[in-house]
Amino acid sequence: MIDRQRVIQMAVELGFDLVGCAPAGPTPGAQAFVDWLASDYGGEMQYLHRDPAKRLDPRNVLPAARSVVVVGVSYDTQAVPREVLVDPSRGRIARYAWGRDYHDLITPPLRTLGERLARESRAYVDTGPLLERAWAERCGLGFIGRNTCLIHRTRGSYLFLGAVLLAEEITDLPEASEEPGHAVGYTGHRTPAGCGQCRRCLDACPTRAFAAAGVLDARRCISYLTIELKGAIPVELRPMMGNWVFGCDVCQDVCPYVRRFSRPTRERAFYPPDAERAAPLLLDLLALDRCTFNARYKGTPLLRARRRGIVRNACIAAGNWGSPAALPTLERLLLDEEPLVREHAAWAISRIKSHT
Repeated sequence: MIDRQRVIQMAVELGFDLVGCAPAGPTPGAQAFVDWLASDYGGEMQYLHRDPAKRLDPRNVLPAARSVVVVGVSYDTQAVPREVLVDPSRGRIARYAWGRDYHDLITPPLRTLGERLARESRAYVDTGPLLERAWAERCGLGFIGRNTCLIHRTRGSYLFLGAVLLAEEITDLPEASEEPGHAVGYTGHRTPAGCGQCRRCLDACPTRAFAAAGVLDARRCISYLTIELKGAIPVELRPMMGNWVFGCDVCQDVCPYVRRFSRPTRERAFYPPDAERAAPLLLDLLALDRCTFNARYKGTPLLRARRRGIVRNACIAAGNWGSPAALPTLERLLLDEEPLVREHAAWAISRIKSHT
């Protein structure tokens, strides 16, 4: 058995901002996830359908699991002026991707936490069959808001989450609570929602991606469209995407908890080296070849979208920008080796010419 205070102390020493604990058992809210998948709201993310039993109970991942520990790390950098981010001549990148890849930074200390606490453990940073947000809520780290993000009442939602399964029981688990610097607790029921009557996130979503409060239709979400979707972006959604080229922060930016309580991260590796990493010029993105793209974004989350995805997204942003200055570069992309890029470049050219 492990004392709860030992878990907290060790997690804090390893640099985590939040930590919560709960006994291993059936995943809270698992049926809602199953229903969400059945509604096809997950789009092309077929990996979400793999190993469904493991998502329903972490003991199906690690049979010896007795406890779940969830940690949170802030990634709020507040480092780039808003006027730069919303400049239509620039491509906007979601805040979590401004610095180094969070998997590389969080996974090693999370594994260390598990190895120090238990004879057998398993650590995941959104790469395994665990519903981290559901477990974070169960562990007392906050509540899941209408925008489907985990929201901590005194830290907001710009948080990376990681979970470690332990083959040890944790003693002295209190009712759900929040303490300065970390959140610790367990409750057998859902944490009371803290959104009240607020629906700013739902109203602000550019593509109306929420089918209902707390239900995201990923097929309309800008984050899904710019990262997960590998083919053509639906034509009717393109004008709504603005200048986003990788991810989207809108539903978090408008959240009162984020606006009032979010604090800058202590992890310098999450900060962008310059404003260009957060909002690169569209003309530069459109001119990227594969080698330049790989070199520029090595070690960052942007590699996930690959060069073809980022240039595809930049074509849409250029079309929404509407400046004739983008036409020469877009016209060169009509000869690109990627059919996907050629199609989106043609759309952008047509959109610009229709407005000039």
